[in-house]
Amino acid sequence: MNAIIFSAVMGVVMMFSGIILQKKSAVTTTAIIALLVLLLANLANIYNVFSINVDSHDLLHFNKFGLYFNSILIFATLVFVLLSGADIEKAGANVADYYALIFFVLCGASILTAFNGLLMLFLGIEIMTIPLYVLTGVEKRNLKSNEASLKYLLMGSFSTGIMLMGIALVYGATGSFSLNVNANLAGSAGMIPTSLLQMAGLILLFVSMCFKVSAAPFHFWTPDVYDGAPTVFTGFMSTIVKVAGFFAFLNLFGSNYLILGNSWKLLLGFVIIATLLVGNITAVFQQSIKRMMAYSSIAQAGFMLFALYSNNDMAKEGILLYAVAYCLATLGFFAVLIKVKDYTFDGFNGLAKTQPVLAFSAVIFLMSLSGIPLTAGFFAKYYMLASVVKSGGSLWLVLVAVLFAAISVYYYFKVIQSMYFKAGEPETLEITGKFKIGLILVAATVILVGVLPSIVLNWFYF
Repeated sequence: MNAIIFSAVMGVVMMFSGIILQKKSAVTTTAIIALLVLLLANLANIYNVFSINVDSHDLLHFNKFGLYFNSILIFATLVFVLLSGADIEKAGANVADYYALIFFVLCGASILTAFNGLLMLFLGIEIMTIPLYVLTGVEKRNLKSNEASLKYLLMGSFSTGIMLMGIALVYGATGSFSLNVNANLAGSAGMIPTSLLQMAGLILLFVSMCFKVSAAPFHFWTPDVYDGAPTVFTGFMSTIVKVAGFFAFLNLFGSNYLILGNSWKLLLGFVIIATLLVGNITAVFQQSIKRMMAYSSIAQAGFMLFALYSNNDMAKEGILLYAVAYCLATLGFFAVLIKVKDYTFDGFNGLAKTQPVLAFSAVIFLMSLSGIPLTAGFFAKYYMLASVVKSGGSLWLVLVAVLFAAISVYYYFKVIQSMYFKAGEPETLEITGKFKIGLILVAATVILVGVLPSIVLNWFYF
């Protein structure tokens, strides 16, 4: 409960800080302090040092897995602000409002890590996504930003309508919004009595959640929205928000997948293959690196869906590790991307000669996203695939995923080729020494987690 209350309060504090503080840099400093307070409050909740107890009437259920996931999301947001705070200040005049919206997004994400009923799932999703519609369209004079914001609003509203229909059908079949209603109905043989109404409701919920995490074939809004949104906020949307959506996905179908019977593995397997296919193959043909990263995020969603497919302890460890690896690498690369004026591959030509620190850091981030050993992304992908093998899942699905991981190496390394093996003088924005130090620290963390993944996982158990 600490994370939900503190993030909401910090959001209000950031709103009023815009009135009191005149300098944008002071607003950013306030946001960093607020994130540190939020992180400490969540850690205090994990270790029972301090917790705010509110009777949620069993609508929220807090466990160590969800609270630890909160810590990862808050830490990733802190990294985002430390790396890109100066760029957030340049996004527009209402900097305090942008930070307030980011804290409200974290409030919604904190609800999604603790919801114990379909109503709280709906509230968490809406609290998390509504601020994103605003952040996507903050560049009012940019037609692409306006188009992206409108498209995001329309598609988000459409998927929310599907979710509400699914919730209504499930309630009509069970008479409850609780996620645990089926456990009470389970017979002695372990079978769960179901109805077509309940199955239809769960399928609609599945479709809606696929929209939210941009899994194919419900991904079509993602490239346009990510490409049109201000680059500094695209990195936030494609990491913290996406990862929070996956946790909600896992929590929702943790046991309810049994209702769909044998069709569950078939349905989810199709979505995983489609997501990996669309994300990786389409990314190969992109001329804009920003748009390539949008399709890359779709491909990464395909790997994260393996946690839902296997649904075991190794999958839980894997999604935690994937969240850290994916967020750090993607936020780091977007921080580099913001500093380059031209987002095409030609715009990165010769970056290694003019900005060696940016180029080297970008190499580390891209290697992690492609799953190269000695980076965090390698063990993240390994845990996802190993969880499927451990659960006795389809080995062919693992082999297909490995094939698509190999394809991803091609388009990630195209960027590396441009930076190191092509001549050019890319135009870059002002790059401070503090930014370079932050970038190096994030890249070092990616390597450290890649060498010692237990650094992330041991926190979950101790």
